[in-house]
Amino acid sequence: MPVKFLRTHARITGALMMREIITRFGREGLGFVWLVGEPLVFCVGVILMWSVLKPAYEHGIHVGAFVMTGYMCLVLMRHIINYMMNAVQANIGMLYHKKITVLHLIISRATLELAGSTIAFFVVYVAMFLLDQVALPHNLFLLYAGWFSLFWLSTGMGLVLAALAMRFEVVERIVGIFMYMLIPISGVFVMVAWLPASYRDLYLLVPIPHTVEMVRAGVFGEFVQTYYDPLYPLAWGTVLIVVGLLLLARAIKHIDVD
Repeated sequence: MPVKFLRTHARITGALMMREIITRFGREGLGFVWLVGEPLVFCVGVILMWSVLKPAYEHGIHVGAFVMTGYMCLVLMRHIINYMMNAVQANIGMLYHKKITVLHLIISRATLELAGSTIAFFVVYVAMFLLDQVALPHNLFLLYAGWFSLFWLSTGMGLVLAALAMRFEVVERIVGIFMYMLIPISGVFVMVAWLPASYRDLYLLVPIPHTVEMVRAGVFGEFVQTYYDPLYPLAWGTVLIVVGLLLLARAIKHIDVD
């Protein structure tokens, strides 16, 4: 029974992901490639801009590799939150089908963005490696742990914001401001080691830098000093997901699909 239950929901989620790809990118042209190409283009553009404006090395780290590890984390977080925000509103008609729930809509979008951002990260990494801008990862497990911890945390934030947006229209309008406010405290363009020692503990109260530091520790290894607690962002993500599910359960009652 549990296996059949999981297979059923996996098929529903997979079908919604395919529908989302076709709806967003169309059947013709590059199609699915844009799922990867969109974050890829933005990341390459930022790397080129920083390479022109900044010296070749930032605190002993090649600027291209530094920007890649930070900006791709930002892309993952931003895309998951943004696309989860209007997952229900954009697919309200799908709820006519009794087997499809709001949770299916949200999970399908989050999974799709994880897949696109992960492939884009891999493509950028390979390109940077071929250009001799970055070495092979020193610790793949730590790199994966940081990346998926960020996904878990971002999903929690997206779930809470999506549930609130279903109840209050103003949330959808201010989420862009919220995302910009996260950038300075996210650790994507700064490392904790660069901060004054007296501010590090305060800065690390924010869970996002822990995930980015883990990604960079996995890429650069002992070459750079990193600060992180692997359980801290997971705990935050779990709490946010639970809160988001509770808020979602209440928000669903206010959805009219008739």
